[in-house]
Amino acid sequence: MLQITDVHRTVILPNGAPLPILRGVDLTVNAGEHVAIVGQSGTGKSTLLNIIGMLDLPDHGTYLFNDQPVAELSESARAHLRGQSFGFVFQQFNLFGSRTALNNVTVPLMYSSGTQFLKRNQLAAAMLERVGLGDRLDAMPNQLSGGEQQRVAIARALVRRPKVILADEPTGALDPNTGKLVMELLEEVARENQAALIVITHDMAVAARSQTVYEIAEGVLHPRSKQSLVALTANHGFPAAALASDEDEAPAAASAPSPTIEGGADIG
Repeated sequence: MLQITDVHRTVILPNGAPLPILRGVDLTVNAGEHVAIVGQSGTGKSTLLNIIGMLDLPDHGTYLFNDQPVAELSESARAHLRGQSFGFVFQQFNLFGSRTALNNVTVPLMYSSGTQFLKRNQLAAAMLERVGLGDRLDAMPNQLSGGEQQRVAIARALVRRPKVILADEPTGALDPNTGKLVMELLEEVARENQAALIVITHDMAVAARSQTVYEIAEGVLHPRSKQSLVALTANHGFPAAALASDEDEAPAAASAPSPTIEGGADIG
């Protein structure tokens, strides 16, 4: 689905000095694959996520999305492909303060056509129900807790059934139980659509849920085994959050009931 080869990204500091962020990243993600990227703050995780999501371009290297070189696309073509194919869950919720929860979730559907556009309110309401906010459709962002705002942002990212879900610390504002339910929902929607799920996280329990784990260090991605997550926790001070056993890591079977996040589970 997507392939990144020898990608570099450097930013220029106010004093004019270059600061290399990514120094030759290689990454291949297939349809339906669940990938976690861990690393200390300032190592380039969010920069890499922005490049994957076509919000930024690398200075050097290649990025192929469905065999299409992204650098050869015009800005408008990248924006169209991004809207069609990607769902973003950011650390900052980026909700529209003047729109209700329902209207925030309908925003991606405004660029759709056919049934998705005509049924945008029903689709948005159904996704809010799945994240436990079926009774908060008309609430404004300033009437929602931090955890509720995060769940609105997740509903907005998933409502269009994207082919790639990019999640930057998706459980960071949630209590452990609600965070687990959110991850189950992200995984379920990804399975339903054979979508790739790429998660950036400091939580090793969240990372352990993935099929493939990478650590980013000194601007380069390094594959890591599930067993190495314990060492990463000890060496870098990441939250351990009770690393799951292999049995616990296994995603729920496709026939299992859809996870629904209860409104009272969130502590914001």
